[in-house]
Amino acid sequence: MPLSLHWGHVTAVRERLDGLVRLEVDGTPCIAYPRLTGPVEEGDTVIINTQARDLELGSGGFDVLYANLTRGLGLAASDDAHVMSLPYTPGQVTFPRAEEGANEEADDDSGPRPVDNLSGLPVVCCGLHSQVAPVCAALTGLRVAYVQLGGGALPVSYSDTIRALRARGLIETAIAVAPCFDGDVDCSSTASALLWAAARGFDVIVCGIGPGIIGTGTTFGHGGLAVAEAANAATALGGRPVVAVRVSDQDERARHRGVSHHTRAALRLCLGRVRIGWPTDLPGGDWYPSMARVDVNGWQRECEGLPLDHMGRGPDDDPTFFATAFAAGRLARQLDD
Repeated sequence: MPLSLHWGHVTAVRERLDGLVRLEVDGTPCIAYPRLTGPVEEGDTVIINTQARDLELGSGGFDVLYANLTRGLGLAASDDAHVMSLPYTPGQVTFPRAEEGANEEADDDSGPRPVDNLSGLPVVCCGLHSQVAPVCAALTGLRVAYVQLGGGALPVSYSDTIRALRARGLIETAIAVAPCFDGDVDCSSTASALLWAAARGFDVIVCGIGPGIIGTGTTFGHGGLAVAEAANAATALGGRPVVAVRVSDQDERARHRGVSHHTRAALRLCLGRVRIGWPTDLPGGDWYPSMARVDVNGWQRECEGLPLDHMGRGPDDDPTFFATAFAAGRLARQLDD
């Protein structure tokens, strides 16, 4: 399907966040990424991508600013960036990659030395962005690096959850792995992102997809398979992967009730041993061989004030979903001890 591009005028700027602006174009909600398209102000003439709205998506059905004709033309590329994100597409843009500075760091005694092994570092693998907040809540007090993988929204700057976790000190650094971009650090592969975090002494790495999930209604055609990508990279590099299981008691379509088929499909693709944290008070924890019973007592208190929302349901509506994600974080915390 071709791009759905339209031009209009910015009629309101509703919110400015780090890396994200919420605005209206001719009265219709829109988002902009100013690091990509330049600053945006009321009255600007812009081109917007309306395809999500045209398709009436259940989530993310707003417009995206594609180009700012008033103040976004002729923008300079990032300094010292040589690797393209979204290559050979109309939206291609360069971001500095962490790998590009690896040799310089190796020669600089003041910087971290590159590593080629995770040496048992726990790596939590999430198949949904809504699992990241409860996972990180269980890791309070530890140095946590978040690694965003493809399978949902690509810009890290789109996530209000990551902003909230960073503000509360639950995430220190957000790493974007191509095709994701606009993190604190951008990497070309999952393996290099994990090793970058390990070299800097992080206690735990939390991997996940961005908000939303790509889905086709088929067993292996969904973004949750990023779990296997993260787990396999962690295993190959000597880490200890922990999978955050998607469990729900409240899925009206029954496709995700109990242990979701998304989780089961991802686990089929995991080539090494992965660990699963299962709340001690939740029945049915004997369906996977590397299952660990985890006490999640107090998870609601630890998650208080965080953005907890899964398909429009919060912790009171679907506590099993959030408690199970919290269990993955708590298991990773035990592995770090």
